[in-house]
Amino acid sequence: MNISVNHLIDRGTIGEIAAALPGATGVFRSFKLDFCCGGNVTLADAVTKRGVDLLPVLDALRSLDQSADHPLPEAADNLIDYIQSRYHDTHRREIPELIRLSRKVESVHAEHPDAPRGLADMLAEVLDDLEMHMMKEEAVLFPMLRRGGQISVIHPIAQMRIEHERHGQHLSRLEEIAQGFRAPEGACRSWQALYLGLSKLVDDLIEHIHIENNILFVQFDKLAPQAPQHSCCCGSCGG
Repeated sequence: MNISVNHLIDRGTIGEIAAALPGATGVFRSFKLDFCCGGNVTLADAVTKRGVDLLPVLDALRSLDQSADHPLPEAADNLIDYIQSRYHDTHRREIPELIRLSRKVESVHAEHPDAPRGLADMLAEVLDDLEMHMMKEEAVLFPMLRRGGQISVIHPIAQMRIEHERHGQHLSRLEEIAQGFRAPEGACRSWQALYLGLSKLVDDLIEHIHIENNILFVQFDKLAPQAPQHSCCCGSCGG
């Protein structure tokens, strides 16, 4: 956990933590802590008022911080483990919370000209599409790669790359609906937390796609006698 996040948790209000640490809203909701209307108190005061133990809340918040750089494993088997824990598990945990937040923001701020109308439905489509994609990897492709791969993996890898391009298109649509993830002046903490979480989702998914396309999958491209050259970009990062 970096110093700035530690300082935020130790010194910031619960509302400030919710608006600055992606995933914190889900933690607070699980402990029934009010980060929105009652967010102008410290975390210590919030848990005291609620009558819950501070330590589990701190542990849950600290587990969210994945900003530290870690060298990627080189072996395909270990890299697959990393992808599943760092990205697949994270997407499954964070996107449902973003859907919940987006429905709240769309409902509460329905009359605001900058309300992200249609965002929750778009996120639900992203989750459905991504879940199907990850299940195919986990059930079919990854076990094949763990066994060392053979020429038959070339076609499922090609299909995953095609689906990655679609994920990139979805990210572009999310950014369009949410106006670049820039919350309007005076936005509530739920709105701020939503856009912060969306920005992290985009960063995570782009990095996820990059690791699969350009680090994992290329280890098996040699199985195809004349493997085509693939772009390193999913199209969502402006490259």
